[in-house]
Amino acid sequence: MENEKLNGGFWRWGDDNLFPNALALMSRCSTTHRRIINDKADYISGKGFSFDGETLSLARIVDRANGSGETLRQVLNKLAFDKALFGNAFLEIVTDAEHSFLSLHHQDASRCRVAKDDSAIILHHDWAHYRSAEAQRLPLYPDFEKGKDGLLRSIVHYKDYEPMFQHYGVPSYIAGMNVSSIAYKTDKWNISRLDNSFQLSGVMMLDGGVDDEAAALEVMRTAEKKFGGKPGQVMFVVREGNKVDNSRFIPIASDNDGDWKELHDQATSDIVVAHSWFRSLSGLDYGAGFNDQRILHEYEIALNTVILGEQAELLEPVRRVIELVLSVDASSLEVVNRPPTKAKPLYMKVWEARKADGLDYDPEDENQQLYLAQITKYNMRNID
Repeated sequence: MENEKLNGGFWRWGDDNLFPNALALMSRCSTTHRRIINDKADYISGKGFSFDGETLSLARIVDRANGSGETLRQVLNKLAFDKALFGNAFLEIVTDAEHSFLSLHHQDASRCRVAKDDSAIILHHDWAHYRSAEAQRLPLYPDFEKGKDGLLRSIVHYKDYEPMFQHYGVPSYIAGMNVSSIAYKTDKWNISRLDNSFQLSGVMMLDGGVDDEAAALEVMRTAEKKFGGKPGQVMFVVREGNKVDNSRFIPIASDNDGDWKELHDQATSDIVVAHSWFRSLSGLDYGAGFNDQRILHEYEIALNTVILGEQAELLEPVRRVIELVLSVDASSLEVVNRPPTKAKPLYMKVWEARKADGLDYDPEDENQQLYLAQITKYNMRNID
């Protein structure tokens, strides 16, 4: 029965079913693109969780989300990374018939495909060489199925909405894929120039007697290997030689360095826009000086426009699963958000600082009525 389901087919992710591989490869080639994905995942997964401390089940799942020893934040960070990179993320849920435990596992999105009947996710380690005998099928939450080990499993599929795409989400930066390629190619062009010691491009005219085209090609390959550096930097032309050797190099001067830099800078800016992200949170403006006020301002905007929304989407199924399996109230489970810098005005009160950092606060608490100027650096490290 299981093999019949696996052979029932799956929805292709991209024309060749390898679109996630292409997205992952591109993220490894563009520095700014990768930095934004990393930062988004870190900000969305926050600095940990706040929850009702009297609920021991919540404390256990936060400290140890699965048998691999991962914390809930580590699992959430991987989910946020996949969702930022692929527009899709997958969370595996494991329990038993008695609901005596709950284990939450991140599943690499590149390994997952939606089954043709839209009721399950099929996992395989290499979709370029798919074999149903090596695949695993997990039902989509809230359905559970018992595995060979007797445990119940289900999987949550997170996906970014995109019109005309029903089975898979589309990453938010989809409109910036071309500019990510431009940024990568301009970096590659600079590396090519460095490999060639910034030598001029040009044409090398070689005099030499050759009997046929194959011999001429061999002469050019030998010369290119010895003198050309990066292929394409110098073009070699072999012509019939005379008694006097007229071999010479004809340089091709180019003054387009400024154009290339402008193209790279524009591509970098467009990547940030495509991600719905901010330059100062991507480390792009540090060269002009560290402006903590701008960083805090843009972080506040990112928190209210991107971060909190993503956190709510990722955490909502987790809370439901905890309540279903462990029968505890998980409504108090929240991500702790803290700005990337600690700069706050000294006239701010402790409760105001805690509110700004996304922590629990109580304006009526006498200790939290103190101004930041009144407490020491030691106390600042311990107000949490």
